[in-house]
This record gives sequence, C-alpha cells and structure tokens, in this order.
Amino acid sequence: MLRIHFTSEDLSRTRIAAAANPFWEMVFSRQRLAGPDRSPDLARWLHRVRATPRGMRAGMEVLAALCPLGPYFPDFLTPDEGLGGLDAGAEAILRTPRRRVDHELGRLAGWSPVPSWARHLAEGEVRARVVAALRAYHATAIEPHADLIETRMAADRARRQRDLARGGVAGLLRGMAPIMRWRPPVLEIPYPVDRVLHLDGRGLLLVPSFFCRRRPVALADPGLPPTVAYPVDQTLADPSLAGLLGVTRATVLTSIDNGATTTMLAHRVMTSPGSASRHTQVLRDAGLITTDRRGTAVWHTLTPLGSALLAGNRSGH
Repeated sequence: MLRIHFTSEDLSRTRIAAAANPFWEMVFSRQRLAGPDRSPDLARWLHRVRATPRGMRAGMEVLAALCPLGPYFPDFLTPDEGLGGLDAGAEAILRTPRRRVDHELGRLAGWSPVPSWARHLAEGEVRARVVAALRAYHATAIEPHADLIETRMAADRARRQRDLARGGVAGLLRGMAPIMRWRPPVLEIPYPVDRVLHLDGRGLLLVPSFFCRRRPVALADPGLPPTVAYPVDQTLADPSLAGLLGVTRATVLTSIDNGATTTMLAHRVMTSPGSASRHTQVLRDAGLITTDRRGTAVWHTLTPLGSALLAGNRSGH
C-alpha cells in the first residue's frame, strides 16, 4: 500500500495535469504490449500496433530493459517536463545529471537484470540513442492513435473538473475511488510494496494516463516533486460516440450531467465559452439537449434522446 499524507497546504497545492505525459504513456504502453488486455480500446490499439511494428523495435527493447513489469523503473525516464511535450521531456532526459542516472540504474539492478548497454546510459552518446529510440517508438505507438487517446482523456478531464467544482480537492480525491481511497488526511493507493510519502507542503500532481492499468503509479524518489500517474476511466466517452459527434462535442454531451451552464461546460471541457456555445448549438439542433435561460445564465440539460444515447454508449462496456 502507498500512503500519501496531506496537510492543508498540500490540499491547496494539489493539481491535476491537463494532458498526459508522453513518457509515462510510452512506459505504460510497452507494458500493455507485454500482456493481454480485455479493454475494447486497448484491443483496437494492440491490433493496430502489432500490425505495424516497424520503427518500434529499438524503443520496445529500451522500454523492456529499463521499465520491466515490476515495482521499480527509473524516474528520470518520466520527467515532469514531458507535460510540456515530447521535445521538452526528451531534453530533460538528456540533461539528467550522470550521478542520478547511475543511482537509478543501480536501484533498477536490484530488481531486474540491466543489459550491458544500459550501464553506459550516463554517457551522452548512449543516452541520445535511447532518446532517439523513444521518439521513434512514440511516432508509431502513440501519435497515430491520438484521437482514440484524446477521447478518453477529454472525458476524464471533464469528470475530474466536475468533482473539483463540487467538492474541492477533497472531492477530487474522493472521486478517484476505487483506484485510490481518500481517508483524510491520507490518500491510500494499492501498491506492490509498502510506502509512506509525506508531501510536506509540496502538494501532489495527478497525471492522467490512457495506458496505465489497474493501479496508479508514483515516482519512486520521495525527493522529487510528488507525482502520481493514474488510469483514466475507460467507461467514459466511448470512441463510437466520439466518432458520431466528434471528440470535443461528445465530451460536452457527457459533461452536461445533471445540467450545466455554458461557462461550466467550458471549464469542464477546458475550452472557451464561445467554443462550448457552438458545440451546445449543434447538440441542441440534433435534439440531444435543451437550453433554458435562468437569469443571466444559459442552462443546458439532456433530452431523453441525449440521455438514451449516453446510456447506450455506457452499456456497451
């Protein structure tokens, strides 16, 4: 069990990333390739990726060696800078101090055999080849499936924004059940090893992941900025709905929930009010929502057709 201890200051500094980190996604996706998965989304992804392995082999070998299935892989491979994009994360890996790379590889060796080439990873030339292999893997395994991934990510963002708006950070953490359990002031996460992490006023960064499965994963080094990658809810915004309506519009429909104003939808979907208004117009014209004015606000609710469409979409899982 991983137990993360919060103070009131930690709650005020806890946040959720607006997007996935491509380096966490590469690590988790390689682990998904190593075993079967019954998720419909991953079944489609696995079929596509296994049919086009060219360009992936070097990256797969790197990830298999450095991020084996088990309780540990080096933190420097999933830098927070990756939230700024693939280039920013790659530069962070290249800039990682040699001492830290050697230390984390030594720790990995305590859990899993480290190949001979990886023992020279602190050297710039070897590290550059590893980063190039990861880029090639990302170009084949991740980039071509951006629409599928973003469908899930957008729906998860909307859900977390609703939880945050309704209950603050405590509501956000409660909404992470069942993959995490909020027992104030401790967040409990099922884990293969027992760990205790005191945030000490630093707050917690929650990073959504399409490829993460079963349980969240935290950075191993307690001295690094506290970060937990968690699996997005795979029951939200099915790709078939996104194919019918478009990713953002499907997420807007899902986010209306028990009713919402245009401003609330813009916040939940992380778009502009103008964009949210255009999407609600299309949904209204399609008979999926109704719109009423309440004072100065415009209030959107699902019609029976809209509710039935969402219910049918979710029952497919």
